[in-house]
Amino acid sequence: MSSPAPYAVRRPSRSSFVTVRGLRHHVREWGDRSLATPQRPTAVLLHGWMDVGASYQFMVDELSGERHLVAFDWRGFGLSEHLGSDTYWFGDYIGDLDGVLDALGLDQPVDLVGHSMGGNIATVYAGLRPQRLRSLTNLEGWGMPATKPQQAPDRFVKWLDELKRPPQLKDYASLDEVAQRMRRNNPRLTPERAHWVAAHWASEREGGRWALNADPAHKGSTPTLYRVEEILAIWDRITAPVLWAEGSINELALYWGAQYTREEFDARLAHIAHVRKVVIADAGHMVHHDQPRQLAQALEAFWAQPAARPGA
Repeated sequence: MSSPAPYAVRRPSRSSFVTVRGLRHHVREWGDRSLATPQRPTAVLLHGWMDVGASYQFMVDELSGERHLVAFDWRGFGLSEHLGSDTYWFGDYIGDLDGVLDALGLDQPVDLVGHSMGGNIATVYAGLRPQRLRSLTNLEGWGMPATKPQQAPDRFVKWLDELKRPPQLKDYASLDEVAQRMRRNNPRLTPERAHWVAAHWASEREGGRWALNADPAHKGSTPTLYRVEEILAIWDRITAPVLWAEGSINELALYWGAQYTREEFDARLAHIAHVRKVVIADAGHMVHHDQPRQLAQALEAFWAQPAARPGA
């Protein structure tokens, strides 16, 4: 099978590395830092689980104006260093985000954007460090089903059992095969975009096989429960204006079924004082891949007129 015509990047990025909390993190930047102003601050883009910061390239290319943007790879993803242990903990992502902002010298409030897992992290961070955000955009970061204490024993047993059988990631015969796998997961992803992302999502290893740039340990369980009451107590402290963006092709039920309903999520979202909502047409969970132009337009409209903070 022949490869598609290459995706034409309109806004090139540059890469660097910062060491945060003992791990080397890969950072991708677009635009010069001198472009950042209080009215158009640096935008920090957080990727989701089993994704990479480069995944935002299509959306960045569709922005109408120049600005400074940053996307880094979470620990154990992309070009960032792996943990070297068997379990990744949610709280560590919060600490890494805080540390990366410090390492990059981003002392002024930023426009924070997060997709999926990155959206969950961003929304928690917004309640913990409200002074560091001018605005927050959550892209399909639905969170997890609520849990009950009675689930704890089985959760711990599952984790212990998995420690004896560490998870593995599938490898692929070629970069084209990686891109095909991405399109099977998301048929709305065009061939040229799939091939471009695949080159950042995976790399060639010894023997000519291709493997994902991710620590297999990310596929393992954690023994801790998702305590939604604690999350909502943090959300109650969010002061930045928030944009909730979702695709019109809602996949929440596909992932969780009756364990976690739309009504439950809407009740959670009501804890945020100032939130706007936008639905991106003909997009699923990977909204930044499916409709980058629509998403860029929604972001720029939100960034241009952020709501006043409570009491302002």
